[in-house]
Amino acid sequence: MNTKHRHSGQSQGTPPPHGRTPHQKLRRTLRTALAAGLGVTLLSGCGSEQLITFGDMASGYNREVAFMSIFAIALSIIIFVGVSYALFFTVNKFREEKNTAEPAQFHGNNRLEIILVVVPVIIVMFLAILTVRSMAILNPVADTSTKIDVLGRQFWWNFSYPETKADAGGTVANGNEMIMPTRQDVALTITSGDVIHGFWAPNVGGQRAAMPATLKTWNVDTDRAGVYQGNCSQLCGGSHANMRYKVVALDQERYNTFLAAAKAYRAPEPAADSAEARGYAIFMQGKPATGALACAACHRVQGTPAAGAAGPDLSFFGTRRTLGAGMWEFMEAENQWETPRAKEILHEWLKHSPQVKPGSLMPTYDGSEYLAGGKKVKGGVLTDEELDDVAAYIRSLKLPEEANYWNDTPVYGSPDAAQNAPAKIAKTSSPTPGGNQ
Repeated sequence: MNTKHRHSGQSQGTPPPHGRTPHQKLRRTLRTALAAGLGVTLLSGCGSEQLITFGDMASGYNREVAFMSIFAIALSIIIFVGVSYALFFTVNKFREEKNTAEPAQFHGNNRLEIILVVVPVIIVMFLAILTVRSMAILNPVADTSTKIDVLGRQFWWNFSYPETKADAGGTVANGNEMIMPTRQDVALTITSGDVIHGFWAPNVGGQRAAMPATLKTWNVDTDRAGVYQGNCSQLCGGSHANMRYKVVALDQERYNTFLAAAKAYRAPEPAADSAEARGYAIFMQGKPATGALACAACHRVQGTPAAGAAGPDLSFFGTRRTLGAGMWEFMEAENQWETPRAKEILHEWLKHSPQVKPGSLMPTYDGSEYLAGGKKVKGGVLTDEELDDVAAYIRSLKLPEEANYWNDTPVYGSPDAAQNAPAKIAKTSSPTPGGNQ
């Protein structure tokens, strides 16, 4: 299963050793056309240009489901052909113009009735056995599985690592970008903080509902390092279509490096009188004189007093390459947050998030109204310069470069991902309405 992201450019990866033959090019064209058709069919009406395709056998979960599906599809084809043949044979043989005599009268055919009962029972039992077999393989969660807790909220995702306690206190977590190791089971414990959401990253596993006050644990996996797209698959409100996330699968060594750096991470202390220092003060305290609320009331930053849980964890925001739960992607290999377009979008997001993304529960900082507790309230005010200071501070929250999980990780699902051609993705998506930091 591959995904097509809303950006221009191509995915990173390893170049093919030889040129493609005409036959290979034709196969690729047909595969792309089929994927496009499936994606448009699946996601029409969602306000998203993202394309989801099927067939990623790098995941053991998907391989098992594909194995089970072969028998179900084969039986469906046999039944369809058999029923169609019987229908057309009967219609043709007993057409009125061929049979002018009175039809023969007879009671039920016991042999035929037995066959029509026994054969479907055998088919259903066979499929049930296959299903139970697959469930027995896929559902158990081993103690050795890597554990990640998943929280869905309107309209963003938070991923925490319960077995990794940060040196600065609390549990290592990341907002809207899930980092996982390859070649092993990853046990996801999923829940929701408000309404029912749907966790779906098709490259690493199937769909699971994220339900309030309910913990569901299941396995995902992949044998291939890469960046994959995840979406909310359950209609959950006005910005459902823009409740997205990234799954970044890393080889074990790189994953261990990320986890060790995340464990030891403490937010850098800003230099005195710098934009970051001014932004830090507003982030922690807000601006009471104008009613501007503190960001720390809702967001956590590891190694600081900020320990909010109402919004995504911002500890590694500067390392992340997405904003607004995947509404925008800043995929340049270097300085992704320092480009004029990225700064502009981040500024607008901080200024009045609910106007940019309907349903966002962030307060506004331009004095406009927003929803809080189901009621409209007037937001506080920060100047453009103060908003830029806050942006400068959160952009400074970065993991060490050796732990940057984006570096040299191929992004699957871009227009030329099938070729695995190396390229630099360098565009943000358009600021269409609809996610969170």
